[in-house]
This record gives sequence, structure tokens and C-alpha cells, in this order.
Amino acid sequence: MLKTFNFRVIFEMMPQFLHGLGNTAWICLVALIGALLMGIISCVMRLSGKRLISFPAVAYIEMIRSTPLLAQLYFFYFGLPGLGIPLTETQTGIMALSLNSGAYTAEIIRAGIVSIPKGQLEAATASGLSLFQRLRYIILPQAIGVTIPALLGQMIVLVKDSALLALISVFELTRAGQLMASERFMPAEGFFTTAAFYLVIYFVLKFLSQQWQKRLIFQQDR
Repeated sequence: MLKTFNFRVIFEMMPQFLHGLGNTAWICLVALIGALLMGIISCVMRLSGKRLISFPAVAYIEMIRSTPLLAQLYFFYFGLPGLGIPLTETQTGIMALSLNSGAYTAEIIRAGIVSIPKGQLEAATASGLSLFQRLRYIILPQAIGVTIPALLGQMIVLVKDSALLALISVFELTRAGQLMASERFMPAEGFFTTAAFYLVIYFVLKFLSQQWQKRLIFQQDR
């Protein structure tokens, strides 16, 4: 296979792949921030204990988790313009990734919150801390700390799911591989390079997650 593998063409197309890598990186970063916000808000709403507040969160989480991301992506891409909400391809992709990953993130954070001893929550309430202060200083740091491995897994899923954005013509890593396959008729080289870049992203995310987890452990030990 290596005898027929054309590395020269890969180097020629490297600027295109680097451009796709940059787009993948910032799109996933924005989508990740959106997913964390949606996850935290949805989780807090679901655990509020008030049906009027928890029902929309439950409906959102269940609808997203019970339908494939591709169907959601196509709904936003083709359906929203018909409803008078025009979005660019990139905006549509970020919205789909954020909402999809946010539903799973909400359940991950909820599992972390449930694992916190009730005595800590009762002590925080007795100390006169407001809901926001309890979330900021006690609940979320511990919930996110114990769920870092699961959150890392969800971040990696989000990055891999971003490959679907190529189907709506967003130029990212997978789209760069598709263009190489169609322009140079070298699908093996194109998608091998794409996979290699995704592997690099995975190890970068894994390293950052480990450093973040070590920092949280260090702060808790002080």
C-alpha cells in the first residue's frame, strides 16, 4: 500500500487541510461552549423540582437523545429557512452540534450532581448561600470534577460528529479530505490525512483534560 501512497500530494494539499483543521477547531470550540451552557442550564432546570421548569428541559433532552444528529442537522439546515430563520451553513452546524451535545452533557452533569453528598448541599443552604452561589462554589465544581472523563468522551464525540458538517458544505477537515478525493482522485490519501488530524485533536483534548483534572485535584487538596 505504501508503494502507491502519494505523500507528495498530501504535502501539496497540506494548506487546505490546515485550513480545514482551523475551521474544525474553532467550530468545535464554539459548539463545546454552547453545549456546556445548554447542559448546565438544562440540568439545573431538570433538577429544579418544579414541573413547569423541569418539563421543557426533559422534553429537550429526550427529543435530542432519541433522534440522530444527521436528522437534526438536516432539519436545521432545510427547515429553519422555511420558518423564516435564515442561517449560514456554519451557524447551522454550530447550532446542531451545541444542541445535540448539550443534551448529553446535561445528563453527565446531572449524574455528577446526584453523586454529591446531600449533607454538603444542606450545609450550604443552612449557611445562607443563594442558589447561584451553591452552584458556583459547591455543586458545579464537584459535579464537573468527577465527570471529567465522561465530559472528555463527549467532547471527542462532538469533534467526530463535526465531520457531518461536510454534508452541508461547511469547509472543515472531512470536507478537505472529500475535496482531495474528488480533485486528485486519491481518497486513501485524503481520508488518511483527515483521520491523522482527528487523532491529533484527540490527544490534545486528552492532555488538556488530564491537566484540568490534576488542577482540580490539587485545589481540592489545599
